[in-house]
Amino acid sequence: MNIEQYKVVRKDIPLIPLRGMSVFPYMVIHFDVGREKSINALEESMVGDSLIFLCSQKDAMVDEPELEDFYHIGTVAKIKQMLKLPGGSIRVLVEGLNRGKIVEVNKEEPYLEVEIEELIYESEEVERDKKIEASMRLVLRDFEEYIALSNRVSPDLILTVSEIEDPGRMADVIASYIYLKEEENQKILEAFNFYERLEILHGILQKEVEILKIEEQINERVKKQITKVQKEYYLREQMKAIQSELGEEDEVMEEIEEYKRKIKKIKMPKEVKEKALKEVERLNKLSPHSAEIGVIRTYLDWIVELPWDKETKDKVNLKKSREILNNDHYGLYDVKERILEYIAIRKLTKNMKGPILCLVGPPGVGKTSIAKSIAKSLNRNFVRMSLGGMRDEAEIRGHRRTYVGALPGRIISSIKKAGSKNPVFLFDEIDKLNSDFRGDPASALLEVLDPEQNSTFTDHFLEAPFDLSKVFFITTANTTATIPRPLLDRMEVIRISGYTEEEKLQIGLNHLLPKQLEEHGLTEENLKLSEEAIKDTINHYTREAGVRELERNIANICRKAAKRIVEEDVETVRVNVGNLDKYLGGVKYRYETVGKDNEIGVATGLAWTTVGGDTLSIEVNSMKGTGKLQLTGQLGDVMKESAMAGISYIRSISEDLKVEEKFYKEMDIHIHVPEGAIPKDGPSAGITMATAVISSLTNKPINKDVAMTGEITLRGRVLPVGGIKEKVLAAHRAGIKKIILPWENKKDLEEIPSKVRRKIEFVFVKKMDEVLEHALVKKGDENENN
Repeated sequence: MNIEQYKVVRKDIPLIPLRGMSVFPYMVIHFDVGREKSINALEESMVGDSLIFLCSQKDAMVDEPELEDFYHIGTVAKIKQMLKLPGGSIRVLVEGLNRGKIVEVNKEEPYLEVEIEELIYESEEVERDKKIEASMRLVLRDFEEYIALSNRVSPDLILTVSEIEDPGRMADVIASYIYLKEEENQKILEAFNFYERLEILHGILQKEVEILKIEEQINERVKKQITKVQKEYYLREQMKAIQSELGEEDEVMEEIEEYKRKIKKIKMPKEVKEKALKEVERLNKLSPHSAEIGVIRTYLDWIVELPWDKETKDKVNLKKSREILNNDHYGLYDVKERILEYIAIRKLTKNMKGPILCLVGPPGVGKTSIAKSIAKSLNRNFVRMSLGGMRDEAEIRGHRRTYVGALPGRIISSIKKAGSKNPVFLFDEIDKLNSDFRGDPASALLEVLDPEQNSTFTDHFLEAPFDLSKVFFITTANTTATIPRPLLDRMEVIRISGYTEEEKLQIGLNHLLPKQLEEHGLTEENLKLSEEAIKDTINHYTREAGVRELERNIANICRKAAKRIVEEDVETVRVNVGNLDKYLGGVKYRYETVGKDNEIGVATGLAWTTVGGDTLSIEVNSMKGTGKLQLTGQLGDVMKESAMAGISYIRSISEDLKVEEKFYKEMDIHIHVPEGAIPKDGPSAGITMATAVISSLTNKPINKDVAMTGEITLRGRVLPVGGIKEKVLAAHRAGIKKIILPWENKKDLEEIPSKVRRKIEFVFVKKMDEVLEHALVKKGDENENN
């Protein structure tokens, strides 16, 4: 066969130089990669078509090989599997495809990339003449003799090889199973003509067979001598027999019997019990010095320690559960009602599958503590697992026992820690999952969080199903936007909005203050913190949807009070509005008014973020120019598009607004959203930006007490937006007296606490002209408002 019978394909491909080994076409092999360039080449390959070029180094001791340090003929291989090992190295499984020849090195950093000629064999059938047939028979006979003399290759392999019709392929397969020097492997690899390849292989096999015959002769002589190790083995066996006769069982036998007793005692699925007993039998048969004994012991320890049959009994008492939830949390009516519904159903049926709740809300609103209260009200054990930044699928499903240091995943580990098969299981920060070449943890969680599948959840380490259907799963997230859709589909989302001032006050008085007093070794007699002081702390020292910052400020007061008690030897420290600044410093935030005066081109918008609602000041300047529109303030694409839609709307009604018809050509408009370098995006500011631009162009001031939210269309329609409750609470904190909302958001007003609703005037609009009617200050009202 000539080289012309190959199809030559040129391609650019990442390269890994191999040390002390060769890879042939049709060969499946794994090896470890530790050099930085090689790891980078693997990662680059996985991003593309998973193809990699493998060639052998001439000197295995060279750490940074250059072009002259490795052979130019190698194998194009496909990456089948990758596993990250401790220490930063990677174990990779590859399959050889075709021979290839390096034409040119394209780049050397951050990995080696070469241009190769890949030689793809095109012919489906090979015409075998007598010469080729004779060569194949000789090589096959040599290989049979090699297998007979060597204990490294299975005898069954000869049947597989003898069925190969292609001479070239047969030579490659045989070469991949015999142990040769690197130079000999390279000779075979560089032989493109299969007759030449068979001839080289025949000579190598003849030499190897002769060496194996000499080895066998040496072994026969050695076997006749009884070594020290063999003597010790026979003596140990005799000792075991003597101990058995005397009734003194050794430690291993005691351990095996203990495992059997525990496995038979535990009520576990039949297939799990059979598998565990089979592992015990393997432990009994292995030599005490076998490395596998440790792996089997670890496996059996996990099997017997898991709560297969341990289950806490639910306290199905609706009144008691309601009392616990109300004592631990103020407000959160919807969440409490959902939990009480579940408890009520548990009283009616015993076979209900565990629900999967997803508590979504800003930081500090008590999502984690709600999960703890649920566990307490149900009399269940509680276990928490943080998913923030998790990348490796093995953390969910565990590692297979074939890997060094393999252990179960964190799901099974947490169940073992909980000590029961029906705990309340909290997945914290589920919106912060990541994925890379090690797998996708979100996909692995699909089985865990699907009530139809999790009754047979299988961990890779256990290799046996564990029933998770009775687990009460709760997940927490700041936003659902980054949760994968299939995962979100399996969860029931319960949104927890920010707290009002009154709710924060009650939480501070009834929960946070007693907790901090206890943590700082104080009593109610030592520290008298007035209700008004806590209100002042909420209004002037915190700006959040939750109560985390409030708790930190209360802790700050407690620390300073403890210092005074010890240092000045006083019994009681009183903190009120008058002396609060001595403990917390000067006022940090002021919410009385958003602005002092009605201003032209300055509108107050409302925005929703992952930490709750916030006010958004939008400033616009218009000046003579060439019609440029400038947007600043870290605006996202959605806000930029809203601004452009607003400008188009203004152009369409310029006559009604009494604005210069060609303002878009003769004036520059600059829209700026302050708040430093904080990225801002979303449709909430559409009408706010349009109002600010119209105010600037018409020279009419905007009412400082008005805030607004909503999206604008090209025709001036006002579209609904989300996060109304959070936005209204933010406006209330900022002292806003009137809020303009889209008409379709009228239904969302039910979520707003009645105390807040009474203090704010709500205006619902359908068109942009209605927004301007309420936002812009009329000439007669201007002096009155100022």
